[in-house]
Amino acid sequence: MKRIGMLTSGGDCQALNAAMRGVVKGLSENISELEIYGFYEGYKGLIYGNYRLLTAADFSGILTRGGTILGTSRQPFKYMRTPDENGLDKVVAMKQTYHKLNLDCLVILGGNGTQKTANLLREEGLNVVHLPKTIDNDIYGTDVTFGFQSAVNVATQAIDCIHTTAASHNRVFIVEVMGHKVGWLTLYAGVSSGADIILLPEIPYDINKVIKAIKKRSDAGKGFTILAVAEGAISKEDAALSKKEYKKKQEQSKYPSVSYEIAAQIEKALGTEVRVAVPGHTQRGGSPCPYDRALCTRLGAAAAKAILDEDYGCMIAMINNETKRVPLSEVAGKLKTVDPNCRMIQEAKLIGISFGD
Repeated sequence: MKRIGMLTSGGDCQALNAAMRGVVKGLSENISELEIYGFYEGYKGLIYGNYRLLTAADFSGILTRGGTILGTSRQPFKYMRTPDENGLDKVVAMKQTYHKLNLDCLVILGGNGTQKTANLLREEGLNVVHLPKTIDNDIYGTDVTFGFQSAVNVATQAIDCIHTTAASHNRVFIVEVMGHKVGWLTLYAGVSSGADIILLPEIPYDINKVIKAIKKRSDAGKGFTILAVAEGAISKEDAALSKKEYKKKQEQSKYPSVSYEIAAQIEKALGTEVRVAVPGHTQRGGSPCPYDRALCTRLGAAAAKAILDEDYGCMIAMINNETKRVPLSEVAGKLKTVDPNCRMIQEAKLIGISFGD
């Protein structure tokens, strides 16, 4: 008998269900006696014992279904060692739930914060396997995370739609793409949709360079300009501030986000009309794209194989199009950022895309 716990934590994305399905199918095809316990709302379910025994019917027909059948919540890693409002030790509670159910392994699907807690549980002696989920594609140790390509598709379509209205009205449009700390999503969506200017958190921008790029297009007879701006994009001036100073500036800002500040600066400098479009959470919603469905099926099957081999404490990564087991101890807490000098950035600049630097 194998008893497996499963939870999805952090922000949702389009392919969580597909990944869980891959794990369960990989196990059920190779184990005659299997129990799968699903924890509701991520680590919260593990902490407070909110779970149920899942059946094969729960995983039928969910390959194309977005979101997560288990629900999710954010439980910040930095507070995991802090007792809750009733004095409950969350780490002790999670261990007690694990041992109460006599689990052989806990399969955890989530991003960076989720991964850090998974590693903490590994250090506490629990058998865990982590599957890398995030639309930001910022998990260290894997070439790609599931949810990323589906989000790229949504963000790209949003910018595609903006092109027609921008061209019709000869306007400057800013499309704000998700990504506070890293710009993978903005980079891929921007290049895929033919954005003229792409602003990323990893490349602090000079607003004068941005304005110059817009004016260059205008002088060339091109009446509109599309900017793909990561929500974490930052100016060179702000990048020079301390974290405390930057946070204070943000709190005092009259703008909802950096995109609106950039829009105001462009309007003031050029006297042109600027519109801001924010696709927001649509980038995390909807059905997973075919690429993510295939990716999650492979990652899920590889996770099942790790469990069958009793090889725990790892993340299932995709490296050079091959599934690999990467020790959590080597990757937890690390962030995969865009290299400002990477080949993709160089090639984008070669065809005239400005990064404001």
